[in-house]
Amino acid sequence: MLASMTFPLLPRSALAAAVLAAAALPAALPTAGWAAPADGSGATSATAAPSSKASAADSRFQRLAHDYIEALWALDPEAAVAAGRYEFAGKLNIPNDATRARQLSFAQQWLKRFEAVKAESLGPAARTDLGQLLNKLRADRFALTEMREFEWNPANVNVAGQLDLILSTDYAPLPQRLRALSSRLALVPAYYQAGEASLRQPTLEHTQLAIDQAPGVLSVLDEIGKALDDDKAKGFSTAQRQQLSERLAAARAAVLHWREALTTRLASLKASGDARSFRLGQALYAKKFGFDIQSAHSAEQMYQKALAAREELLARMDGLADQLWQKTQADAPKPADRFAKIGAVIDTLSAQHVKREDFVKEIRAQIPQLERWIVSHDLLTMDASKPLMVRETPVYQRGVAGAGIEAPGPYRPQDRTYYNVTPLDDLSDAQAESTLREYNHWILQILNIHEAVPGHYTQLVHANKSPSLVKALFGNGAMVEGWAVYGERMMLESGYGDNAPEMWLMYSKWNLRSVTNTILDYSVHVLGMTEDQALDLLMRQAFQTEREAKEKWRRVQLTSVQLTSYFSGYADIMELREQRRKALGDQFRLKDFHEEFLSYGSAPVHVIAELMGQRR
Repeated sequence: MLASMTFPLLPRSALAAAVLAAAALPAALPTAGWAAPADGSGATSATAAPSSKASAADSRFQRLAHDYIEALWALDPEAAVAAGRYEFAGKLNIPNDATRARQLSFAQQWLKRFEAVKAESLGPAARTDLGQLLNKLRADRFALTEMREFEWNPANVNVAGQLDLILSTDYAPLPQRLRALSSRLALVPAYYQAGEASLRQPTLEHTQLAIDQAPGVLSVLDEIGKALDDDKAKGFSTAQRQQLSERLAAARAAVLHWREALTTRLASLKASGDARSFRLGQALYAKKFGFDIQSAHSAEQMYQKALAAREELLARMDGLADQLWQKTQADAPKPADRFAKIGAVIDTLSAQHVKREDFVKEIRAQIPQLERWIVSHDLLTMDASKPLMVRETPVYQRGVAGAGIEAPGPYRPQDRTYYNVTPLDDLSDAQAESTLREYNHWILQILNIHEAVPGHYTQLVHANKSPSLVKALFGNGAMVEGWAVYGERMMLESGYGDNAPEMWLMYSKWNLRSVTNTILDYSVHVLGMTEDQALDLLMRQAFQTEREAKEKWRRVQLTSVQLTSYFSGYADIMELREQRRKALGDQFRLKDFHEEFLSYGSAPVHVIAELMGQRR
């Protein structure tokens, strides 16, 4: 599975080990304006005063929200580093019962304080910020008390993300970063010991993933060791070098022991049949869906909406297949079965793709082309000061999805945004051909629209400028993924692809993927769909290649609910656009809609709708 957003949002659970840069909350208040300090540390020395336009109730709430965030950083250095607060870089939470007890007490205490705030006394922006904070704290409580992934998901025990961030982010001179890394590395053996002790009944799938990712963690440790030879490390003393080398060796030994222990555990679980099922079940799934998606619809209702949308898409694709039949199939008779007919056309078109060795290079070349289209068609303002860098996915991040955006948060908006793409070097010829056919000439363009321009990359650049710090920090995955899916539709509506039926057919296939994601996720985790049923849904009914379908089956075993975010967010955005078009009439401008929509950060679509409704 290639297309996947690597969320730059702070993990909803304080336990979650954030792997990539998170959308962050500067210390200034939402209405006052803010900026990262000149030294790049992310620290601030004072809190700015609330805007004079804010009500007294809003100002009190803003101060409370600010105090909560600062307390959160102190509680959870992992979340702090993910958010760009590198003054916490030398600390590491040990994932044991004592830490989790502190986190639960923290969530409950702050939840009580925010529940005491009278929402009716707040203005629209503050009121919706309050809603986000309440959702975040309730989600944290749910993760600690009900989901309890620390008992069954060893893949969450992984130190690589923050180590890589600290090493590769120029927030301070290299010797200072190496000192922080040394302090953090001293705690790595205890970290993995606690992770192992916390496991009760792991799943086979997450245990295997943790084993597979261990070499990537080791590669990050190797990169830290190599940094000692960098000319910029000259300020690092001989004694400090020796200490860091010893701590690296201990950390490496801890990771190797972790992998060996998991390998033994995996064999035992397979032999005994005592592994936990990766399926969440209806009760946990419904609650997680509510916290993560924040939709007006329940999980079951969204599943039914997806089934209806699927039928509409298939009807459209059936017509496009008729239009393209002669061109692609010559005089071959049309099958009576619509899946066979649509599949035959898609199969023929899919032979048009880049060479295996040009895969990453072609993605890199398409980004500036998409940016020029956005500007020339006046769809959005592009920020040339925030360039996107296409790179091969770091080894420790591989294993779940093959492409995704890794973006900085508002604490360090000057840092690079990466478009991580996993090359096809390690695939067999058959696997590579399957992937290339899936990401053929047309769909590769749609992938880049989704992941980069005007999708995730563009949205996150705008989100980092949002005046609502709460919304920038505790963003909504359905809005983020929904915008990327909406971006695909918006580009084709603007004429991208010359309105060719081939492009519209492949777009429809891609859009069908988003719809099918929701059907698949709910069917697997709630309805008990089997692997054979899932592969039939993905391959025969959604026209995905075998490799793509098998990767999606792997992903649905390792994740839950996130796959539903694409369709739910997209559907809500399309509905909101039409509402705004009707409300504004002749005054409606597509670019204005896009920029206002994105200006509210990564907030749930229903929250953005409320805020947009305040403006005429």
